[in-house]
Amino acid sequence: MTFAAIFPGQGSQSVGMLSELAQQYPLVQQTFAEASDALGFDLWDMVQNGPDSDLNSTHNTQPAMLSAGVAVWRIWSESGAPQPAAMAGHSLGEFTALVCSGAMDFSDAVKLVAERGRLMQEAVPEGQGAMAAILGLDDAVVISVCEKAAEGDVVQAVNFNSPGQVVIAGSAAAVDRATQVATDEGAKKAIKLPVSVPSHCDLMKPAADKLAEKLTQIEIATPSIPVIHNVDVTSHSDADAIRNALSMQLYRPVRWVETVQKLAADGMSDMVEMGPGKVLMGLIRRIDRSVTCTPVQDPAGLDKALEKIKGAE
Repeated sequence: MTFAAIFPGQGSQSVGMLSELAQQYPLVQQTFAEASDALGFDLWDMVQNGPDSDLNSTHNTQPAMLSAGVAVWRIWSESGAPQPAAMAGHSLGEFTALVCSGAMDFSDAVKLVAERGRLMQEAVPEGQGAMAAILGLDDAVVISVCEKAAEGDVVQAVNFNSPGQVVIAGSAAAVDRATQVATDEGAKKAIKLPVSVPSHCDLMKPAADKLAEKLTQIEIATPSIPVIHNVDVTSHSDADAIRNALSMQLYRPVRWVETVQKLAADGMSDMVEMGPGKVLMGLIRRIDRSVTCTPVQDPAGLDKALEKIKGAE
């Protein structure tokens, strides 16, 4: 069966994630032990015991979510399951996809995404930036709402997650103005998100420039499975093109709707969400009802996905 493997990003983390899977598959803790060695602290202990405030700090969330996705992928691969025809990840999940496709060494990637989190927080000190989800407006309306509300500050549409769900990001005051304008324009909801960094907007450009430098120090191979990038909805085989896509991703929108549409158009109407939560499954349901997505975050989900994919061979 032709299917895609997709990997969630920040926002899907929770204290205790993958605990059921870890009880059955030692690979989970082995993967987190590798990550802990790279980082110099016990990441698995933080993921299992918290506190929430530590896990939700972006420089910890990013390596935690990367490790979780890689752990699920390793279990999938060891089970003798078929390989996906392509991979994609939502924002941070793109790094997970690159590790799982063999383009990036796991230990390198763990250190890189922890640094990515630090650079992002450095670029915009906590409290100065914000993000909000705008529900119930067309993409073009959300873009014009941001233009009206900017008033010389940065506020932009940054995550095109599903039809009628667009996330905006920018300076805190401008995001507040934009949520008010969006409500006036008829948005069903405008919800501030509990994040410490305004990802994917122009305020992240300084972090992206520093990340680009870090990326030059990491070896990147041609992915053995194509990875569709957020920034241009295209797969790349050249190492420098991959580096460029990853640095641009920090200050450019996540084109998730188009990514799912591309995978479906290329014949992948089945997708497996590898990692904690069911966020991507929910988005896919709203993007294209003909696409099925099975989340794998526990043994039951793994069995269901394996049965579906293997059974269709």
